[in-house]
Amino acid sequence: MIFTTNPEMATQEVQQNETLTNLKAESDTLKTKLEDERAKLHDVELHQVAEKVDGLGQFIMKTRRTLKGHGNKVLCMDWCKDKRRIVSSSQDGKVIVWDAFTTNKEHAVTMPCTWVMACAYAPSGCAVACGGLDNKCSVYPLSLDKNENLAAKKKSVAMHTNYLSACSFTNSDMQILTSSGDGTCALWDVESGQLLQSFHGHAADVLCLDLAPSETGNTFVSGGCDKKANIWDMRSGQCIQSFETHESDINSVRYYPSGDAFASGSDDATCRLYDLRADREVAIYSKESIIFGASSVDFSLSGRLLFGGYNDYTINVWDVLKGTRVSILFGHENRVSTLRLSPDGTAFCSGSWDHTLRIWA
Repeated sequence: MIFTTNPEMATQEVQQNETLTNLKAESDTLKTKLEDERAKLHDVELHQVAEKVDGLGQFIMKTRRTLKGHGNKVLCMDWCKDKRRIVSSSQDGKVIVWDAFTTNKEHAVTMPCTWVMACAYAPSGCAVACGGLDNKCSVYPLSLDKNENLAAKKKSVAMHTNYLSACSFTNSDMQILTSSGDGTCALWDVESGQLLQSFHGHAADVLCLDLAPSETGNTFVSGGCDKKANIWDMRSGQCIQSFETHESDINSVRYYPSGDAFASGSDDATCRLYDLRADREVAIYSKESIIFGASSVDFSLSGRLLFGGYNDYTINVWDVLKGTRVSILFGHENRVSTLRLSPDGTAFCSGSWDHTLRIWA
């Protein structure tokens, strides 16, 4: 038996390989050119500009409330716009709505799956969304009737081909944005469950997302296991900016209150600040002594402080301008998995693998 290779096919393969190599080389040179252009705009460091700014005095934050009731790791939480209620989700499949003032539980839902990695409060306060290893995002309407069976009114909105890592309502109850382990983000219509827009551009699991703060903001930021943070246009589905300076997975992204910058927290034990107008990283928040990853970040209302929850059970508070750590908060007995500032900026809530949530002020 004699095998003959088709000479045409062979030359095609060679050509394909050559064009691939050429394209790779071209993309690398373009990347270098981009970096050079970015460097030209880089005239001064943020902390140098901030030298004239007064330092922050001593400030004391303590745990004011502890919310107990989850039977396993707390994975996600979100505040209601009423500044009082909180929704949290955990590894045991439970989703709980709390009154943060009284620490009472107002609603509880048991999801059909464990590891409920994402939960969000609707802007109206009348519904919560959640999902995780079921690859879905489900919306539960909340009613004043405490005895009502929420599970009966459940609506499956989003379907991904891998786990749901984060979800967030847009400025209305009608649309929801999701990110997933399938490497995509997607915008869905809550009523019909229809896919309105999908966002492809990450080369690995997408772990987190955050919507731009302005009412008209049609952009959001996502971060993932490809060490990239991408800015997306919700209308076109295009990635409009991309930042790749972290050395490991990006676990959390959060817009600066003005919407002109965002912070990220990563497994490389750093938090970083990216300025969208300068199109570059402008600050790194790290210390030699911090060797564990940052799982969650959020800004104070003024944007002067950055709170970071870490895998060494602590919460570090950073001075955004000076790049220095101004406080370290102890209390949790396992890694801090989620952290959100309350809508009025008077407190923040952290969730942990120690099964509890804590309100700090």
